[in-house]
Amino acid sequence: MPTDAAKNDPSYQDENRSGTPLLDQVSTPADMRHFSDEELIKLSNELRQATINAVSKTGGHLGAGLGVVELTVAIHAIFDTPHDRLIWDVGHQCYPHKILTGRKDRIETLRKGGGLSGFTKRTESEYDPFGAAHSSTSISAGLGMATAADLQDDDKNVICVIGDGAISAGMAYEAMNNAGALNKRLIVILNDNEMSIAPPVGAMSRYLTNLVSSQPYLNARDFAKRASDILPPPLRKAAKRAEETARIAFGGGTLFEEMGFYYIGPVDGHDLNQLLPILRNIRDNTSNGPVFIHAITEKGKGYVHAENADDKMHGVAKFDVVTGDQFKSKSSLPSYTNVFADSLIKHAQTDDKIVAVTAAMPDGTGLTRFGYEFPDRMFDVGIAEQHAVTFAAGLAAEGMKPFAAIYSTFLQRGYDQVVHDVCIQNLPVRFAIDRAGLIGADGSTHAGAFDIAYLSCLPNMTIMAAADEAELVHMVHTAAAYDDGPIAFRYPRGTGTGAPLPDQPQKLEIGKGRMIRKGKDIAILSLGGRLQECEKAADILQEKHGIAITVADARFAKPIDTALINDLVKDHRHLITIEEGSRGGFGSMVLEYLATQDMLDGRIQVNCMHLPDRFQDQDTPDNQYKEAGLHADAIIAKILKNA
Repeated sequence: MPTDAAKNDPSYQDENRSGTPLLDQVSTPADMRHFSDEELIKLSNELRQATINAVSKTGGHLGAGLGVVELTVAIHAIFDTPHDRLIWDVGHQCYPHKILTGRKDRIETLRKGGGLSGFTKRTESEYDPFGAAHSSTSISAGLGMATAADLQDDDKNVICVIGDGAISAGMAYEAMNNAGALNKRLIVILNDNEMSIAPPVGAMSRYLTNLVSSQPYLNARDFAKRASDILPPPLRKAAKRAEETARIAFGGGTLFEEMGFYYIGPVDGHDLNQLLPILRNIRDNTSNGPVFIHAITEKGKGYVHAENADDKMHGVAKFDVVTGDQFKSKSSLPSYTNVFADSLIKHAQTDDKIVAVTAAMPDGTGLTRFGYEFPDRMFDVGIAEQHAVTFAAGLAAEGMKPFAAIYSTFLQRGYDQVVHDVCIQNLPVRFAIDRAGLIGADGSTHAGAFDIAYLSCLPNMTIMAAADEAELVHMVHTAAAYDDGPIAFRYPRGTGTGAPLPDQPQKLEIGKGRMIRKGKDIAILSLGGRLQECEKAADILQEKHGIAITVADARFAKPIDTALINDLVKDHRHLITIEEGSRGGFGSMVLEYLATQDMLDGRIQVNCMHLPDRFQDQDTPDNQYKEAGLHADAIIAKILKNA
């Protein structure tokens, strides 16, 4: 223990002084509501540094959170959260929010097994009133909450923070259209970090934005509108034009105004001297009706390495705070995403009908590289999966060969279009389904668990699943050559298995699997990326237990290889199907086939191994698959139990 004299020494005090004296006082937002505006500015600086430090140790989404630090502080300081509802669209910008809302001591467990989710999550905190990880849902959810509050005579505020990318999606406009019609009290804040609107600066700008959000101005403008309604038509039109001109001078927003919102902005989303008075004015204005605040922000704000990065350090591995260097694990094996991109580029070099479509994920799907090679044949349609699918259908209808590269979990958002616009019309859209199966730190919201089940029930659909990177090369080639209808191929996240890539890809026979190894006792029929675990289990069972295992790769989830299934049933006493998907998928189709052929007569035992019937939280993919019972040890245990 240091002596009292030592404690009084300035050098001791410097070494032991907290770098976050204000943040140290904040366990929940209530603790910061007595802070002065100047202290809130200092708190924002501390919160930004705490966010950087935390993500440097955990990895995750950094740039988005840094861009909303001041917004986060301002909203929690002005509004009575959690009674007032704060909804973050998508949620990848919510780390500062989590630090301020009772999770500061656990922030270094972000995205780890048993730790904090990387997104908002209702079961995690009362300050997360609505879970989100897919975009463009906040305004719809917020309007529902605002309507519920009105029906229950509750005067709570509902605040939705949505980004300029997320607001491009159709669902956001559907919600705003409805909000304007219902005229419910709802506050929407546009976190705009990309649109080319110069942020207002200076004292005059602050004065005008404060004025336009003030109660006197709101009352005066409402009076002007009501007064114009009683004027004769020519004067009414002139008054309306004058009011619109004044409104544009104060900041614009005609589109949002026409949808029924009161528009404020643009405002500097990093200037608390602007944000705090505006939010106070809005909070204290008790009139009904939705409000739209347009805040200009900078993604990665306040961390030079994020500000200078092309992606603003949107998603990062652990990194060195001083240098910004990320500690990414290196592998000599190619990623499945890159194998897909390389294969598609090779085919596009000889086939000018091949085009690529993605919905705001050009890097994640590998199509950025395709775009460098073929800029006129690469289409990023934004966060609009419904549009992406039907856009691809239109391309296919005119003889093009569209590859729609969409994550499994995001393709769910375009399901009606897959059914109605693609499958019913039997259009040859090629669906490249990345992130199939469990994906690790992003947890249940991004897991590709359901595509086998939700696609295999659709007439005209053909579905392939790659067991390794070589198979993916064959499947890209097969899809490029397939013109008889829609076809999908799914593949995991991460690096491949080390399978040598073929110089010349094969055109796979539709609906035909392959035999990997032949045994005589028990048969395993694998679909997709669990094949290596099946082979590992077969090796152990042979070496330690003398059980000879047959392993087959189905390759196709639809149509299933009935000849292969017939052989497996005829020659073995036990058949196990294994897939990286939910119940109701490949195994169910095999069972249905066996039942219709009267082959479930008790002579053979059939088991289906698939993902559990629940949503799995974030962890490493290996741990998730162990939890799901889809690793070699679980396969061995299943076989020994029934041996």
